[in-house]
Amino acid sequence: MADTKERLVDGAIKVLGSDGLAGASARAIATAAGVNQALVFYHFGSVDQLLSVACRQATESRVALYRERFTAVASIGELLDVGRQLELTERAEGNVAILAQLLAGAQTDERLAPAVAVCLDLWITEIEAVLRRITATSPVADIIDVPGLARIVASTFIGLELFGGVDPSGAAAAIAALERLAVLVEVVDGLGPVARRALKATLRKATK
Repeated sequence: MADTKERLVDGAIKVLGSDGLAGASARAIATAAGVNQALVFYHFGSVDQLLSVACRQATESRVALYRERFTAVASIGELLDVGRQLELTERAEGNVAILAQLLAGAQTDERLAPAVAVCLDLWITEIEAVLRRITATSPVADIIDVPGLARIVASTFIGLELFGGVDPSGAAAAIAALERLAVLVEVVDGLGPVARRALKATLRKATK
């Protein structure tokens, strides 16, 4: 029984990648899984629920694949490097296309939206852990909203993944701009004690 459920999840992911959300019918998924379509409803109740489970399981496996790389990140620049590698790999394997389908479907399907949000949170949790670690000793640590920044970074990565499929040169230019920003952050982090204290004092005044 577990094997059948796994085959259906794998079938759902395969159909999303090849036919998109519009083609993800019970019949198409069951055909891809090599089982009777009635088993979609027996095991999951609905196609939407199957897609939700498939989304979460696929995301969990992808996040786990990159966790070691996230753990090794020591700067904003290195985080951008991981993001660039992630985008190239995920696009080559067809996962960016699946993400685009799920994000589009979640805009109008209230049953799918919570599952997609959970999947995005899995990535955000990893990014937030990285940001907490690499900004802990930064002169700007006191004014950074790490959870909010993690969501901005995640949204940027996702946006660039989708943007890259439409305008590769534009996405490359955006990444280059982010890299220049990362250099600025690293320069700030490398300030001496006197300059760090002055910067902190200025930032405290600016944020009151």
